[in-house]
Amino acid sequence: MSNNSTIIIGGGLSGLTCGLALAKRGHSVTILSGGPSTLLFSGGSMELLGAIDGQPVGRPLDAIPSLPDCHPYRKIGTERIADLAGQARELLNDTGITMTGDAATNHWRITPMGITKPAWLTLNENFKIDDLNNLPVRNIALMAVRGFFDQPNGMLAQGLRDLGFEVKVIEFTTEEISSLRRSPTEMRATTLAKRLLSQNALQRIADQVNALAGDAELVLLPSVFGQKNDDSVQTLQSLCHKPLRLIATLPPAVAGMRMQAQLLHYFMMLGGDYRTGESATGGIIENGMLTGVTTLKSGTTPLVADNYVLATGAFVSRGLAADERHIYETVFDLDVDADEDRDHWTRFDVLEPQDYWSYGVATDESLRCFKQGSRVENLRAIGSVLSGHNAIKMGDGTGVSMLSALAVAQDILAGK
Repeated sequence: MSNNSTIIIGGGLSGLTCGLALAKRGHSVTILSGGPSTLLFSGGSMELLGAIDGQPVGRPLDAIPSLPDCHPYRKIGTERIADLAGQARELLNDTGITMTGDAATNHWRITPMGITKPAWLTLNENFKIDDLNNLPVRNIALMAVRGFFDQPNGMLAQGLRDLGFEVKVIEFTTEEISSLRRSPTEMRATTLAKRLLSQNALQRIADQVNALAGDAELVLLPSVFGQKNDDSVQTLQSLCHKPLRLIATLPPAVAGMRMQAQLLHYFMMLGGDYRTGESATGGIIENGMLTGVTTLKSGTTPLVADNYVLATGAFVSRGLAADERHIYETVFDLDVDADEDRDHWTRFDVLEPQDYWSYGVATDESLRCFKQGSRVENLRAIGSVLSGHNAIKMGDGTGVSMLSALAVAQDILAGK
């Protein structure tokens, strides 16, 4: 590796965000991606901060100073968050991911189950609500794809009605959709997205919408369009006579796959080196410095860089793991902030917030990692592998991923 080089371990949202920010400035970046990203679970929205102590947050930037000191936002610095949020949106726009929203004020997204969740950014084509007390329309046509099981339309419709919408569920199919009904495994969002690309396929869907939507003010369709970009979504919207928005489906989500693909494409355009299926297995730490990373493919020959960034995710992505005695970081066995008493990791009621959700790698104020109490000067952690926040309870997962990644990239570029 050349001077001013960085190896990022993990190729999801945080890893790609950090890699893009560095590569845009001419930095040499290699991303080691061990497997699928949790972006596949994303329905097309990002959260900055949704709740504190169970109470909804309407204005995230105003609420951040009240977070505990251990939260990644507080370590990054409250005064930096607004600027980093603006950089995140600019970076997404550069990749072709066009989203609406404001870091100052949350809006509301609708989950596939019809539940409202606060959001920071949402894809332009997705349905969102700015103010639950001032609905944008009243009469909605929920177009249900016949035989499609990745969207529970009954629950979704009831959730929308509970908000005050009048909802009519309209089942439809087309030639392309019917051809996939040989087995339920083929009626998945990702399979439909591959089939519904041509102008003819989109025209047939638009014909169904135009014939069946009646007096609806807004048409909602499942998010099964545009696996690589939003061209097919824009085409479909232009063919429909009524305003059309998409609703996220159960994962794997087409919107998340598209976002991953667009981030990766832009990273490689900038000259980044993205190594799919190259899982990091360990590294050599000497005198407070990480001197190399070993992978399944490299064997005992380490990959060497000036800086290293850990972006492996938490338990779902196997960046963290647990055995009968302790919770540990899986690549370098770094220090972890976690309760030593196993009885405190979880709570009996599965619906209660679980303590282990906030466990993660221990870092200092600059997000540098520790090994056996000693700081590793050239190894930083970003994203959901960080301790001090609870993405499920606080609704801050994607915000922490992007903003910690951008903060670390800034510090690396500045030579800090």
